[in-house]
Amino acid sequence: CSAVDACKSSNGGCSSKAECRRTTPGNRDCICRAGYTGDGIVCIEINPCLVNNGGCDRNAECTQTGPNQAVCNCLKGYSGDGKTCTYISLCSQNNGGCSEFAICNDTELTERTCTCKPNYIGDGFNCRGNIFQELLRNSNTSRFYFHLEALSIRDISGPGPFTLFVPHTDILDSDPRVKDWIAKGVMAQVLRYHMVGCANLLYKDLTGITNITSLHGDLIHISYSQNSLVLNDKAEIILSDAVGTNGVIHVINQILVP
Repeated sequence: CSAVDACKSSNGGCSSKAECRRTTPGNRDCICRAGYTGDGIVCIEINPCLVNNGGCDRNAECTQTGPNQAVCNCLKGYSGDGKTCTYISLCSQNNGGCSEFAICNDTELTERTCTCKPNYIGDGFNCRGNIFQELLRNSNTSRFYFHLEALSIRDISGPGPFTLFVPHTDILDSDPRVKDWIAKGVMAQVLRYHMVGCANLLYKDLTGITNITSLHGDLIHISYSQNSLVLNDKAEIILSDAVGTNGVIHVINQILVP
């Protein structure tokens, strides 16, 4: 007589995911293989993600890849190896895309708000200070700023409101009269002739005005025709409505002479 091998046929009736082990003649045990659980007759894959999120961070997604195997991937808005995930602050890089003059605040995942700092106005992505500051920030008007600084003219740094008609930088750089005015000590009068106090006049406001008084004291004549605004019948407004906290800047293509 020979002992009956209970595992010889059909894996001894055990699951295909189990190992059949002979015990005594004619008997066997069914042991589920690694990565499976059950009584040996029925073996089911172990999903590690079902317990404690598979050992992943609570801000990670656990994905089963095989029997008792899984990978951890940090959720959107977090970085790390999945076991440890750290919140990514949108504001931590490049101020969250906000203006350099804005405060960036993280609100929720992948969201943030941009708010202009005190003494600045705008939507948070574009924040503007007073018009004296804005002159320097724009290459079209920066030369006018440098002339004001050279003569210590700070009229437009006050509360305002002011309206400025600023000759384009290229005009101020190329007009030979500028050097003569500086040499003769009259450049300050010329500059103040381009400033209007106590008024925040946008382009649309100027279309209904014929004369305004400059800080120099002389009148500036305004005419509007064929969709163009012209000052003193020669200087056309070519860029308009650069609004600051204390006024507005318009760029013109000629220098106004009092």
